[in-house]
Amino acid sequence: MPVDYSLYLVTDRGILKGKDLLEAVEEALRGGVTLVQLREKDISSLDFYNTALKMKRLAHRYGVPFIVNDRLDIALAADADGLHIGQGDLPLEAARRLLGKGKILGYSVSSVEEAVYGEKNGADYLGAGPVYPTGSKPDAASPIGPGALRSIRESVSLPVVGIGGIGISNIEEIKSTGIDGIALISAILGSRDIKEASENLVRLWRKE
Repeated sequence: MPVDYSLYLVTDRGILKGKDLLEAVEEALRGGVTLVQLREKDISSLDFYNTALKMKRLAHRYGVPFIVNDRLDIALAADADGLHIGQGDLPLEAARRLLGKGKILGYSVSSVEEAVYGEKNGADYLGAGPVYPTGSKPDAASPIGPGALRSIRESVSLPVVGIGGIGISNIEEIKSTGIDGIALISAILGSRDIKEASENLVRLWRKE
């Protein structure tokens, strides 16, 4: 399945205000998101696995790859299209070896050094950020800003996706860095109309 990194949805039940997670993700898929990552911090492994199976089926119905955050075991058990890991997770080389060659492996970075390391050690794409302050990850590092995002983009040949505080108001500034896509949580899932928010973001990202 080809990978389009342009509008990358990362899930967060905490901002859904009671909406059903799968229904919300389907609205985003209908609006044009191109990649879906399931991120779960506070549910059991069994619930995570069962949700992953349902979300993979949903994403594939729209021809969109499905990624699991952090949990290699869940990614393998659910036969997800890929895994995304951060600096505090399983070492990148070990994740690559266990995940296998045919799966997508994403790696979170916040500096040129981490980006270069990621490219050398098996990542397929990099999630760079947080670009701006974000409320979606209370433990997130200090914002790196568009300038550092551009430097990361120029330091590697892998696809680079910006994450952290990105939305309608700063999408033009993000596009100017030359990155391949944007990862979004609250700008989509925190919206009253998820489908419309996704459509607007897709349109702005692809506008010449």
